Amino acid sequence: MISYLEGKLVEKNPTSAVIDIRGVGYSVRIPVSTYESLGELGTTTKLFTHLSVKDDRMELFGFGSSDEKNLFLLLTSVSGIGGRTAISVLSGAKPGELRKAVLSGDKMFISSIKGIGRKTAERLIVELKDKFAEEGREAEEMLGPCNDALRALKSLGLRESEGRDALQKVLNERGSDIPVEEMVREALKRFS
Repeated sequence: MISYLEGKLVEKNPTSAVIDIRGVGYSVRIPVSTYESLGELGTTTKLFTHLSVKDDRMELFGFGSSDEKNLFLLLTSVSGIGGRTAISVLSGAKPGELRKAVLSGDKMFISSIKGIGRKTAERLIVELKDKFAEEGREAEEMLGPCNDALRALKSLGLRESEGRDALQKVLNERGSDIPVEEMVREALKRFS
């Protein structure tokens, strides 16, 4: 699988981008939120990707953060939600807004997103509520003792989602009973 692409941004519009990597242009379908975070044409860009293979086509989806990619994968795990619909959802709502709407059961907000009707909104709530609640519990458990380490990683240039991912790996391997300085060092090793 293609986990990410890093190369020169040669085309961009609100629904797609083309990344040139050593003379090969990869066309990537993106949400509007990723489009807004892309740099200028000609700059080096990194997109986290997911390759969808169907009987009649292959599509490469790209995201500005691993959090967006993970949310995309959760959305496509819902019956009746394909890659294009998931991109529409991510274009119509920020990840935090969507999680909040699902957790609170806000069908009105979710069904106001282009391409999502009332029944699909209800299905999203039913199928994702527990998954989002579990994500929230994991984040609370991790951030309690690791808040200082996360702030340090962010000050060193990591995105919050990247810092969380790296810290989660450290916690899984070493536990949370290590000093903050060592936690930051170990997280940086796992990130690079």
